[in-house]
Amino acid sequence: MARIQEIRQRIIDRDYYLSSHAEAEIIEDRLERMDIENAVLKGRIEKKLTRDVRGTRYRLEGPAKDGRTIHIICRFQEEGSLIIITVFAVMEEI
Repeated sequence: MARIQEIRQRIIDRDYYLSSHAEAEIIEDRLERMDIENAVLKGRIEKKLTRDVRGTRYRLEGPAKDGRTIHIICRFQEEGSLIIITVFAVMEEI
């Protein structure tokens, strides 16, 4: 199974957690859990980050429910659950 499919399946199965940092960023960027789920289900892996001793992280890019582009950094925990490390709305430069 492709890694993006594994990540999406964790979202569908509700087998994921939001870190306290991700929760704070969601509030700050006026996002909701549904925005994160939508971005994962409709987005793509933008980058694979392998230089972390805690394990490979993935940066996903996808649309929030309101159409804004958001980035999500996540990783799989040892027991297989997905943790959303951080989330942020991509700000367009004017």
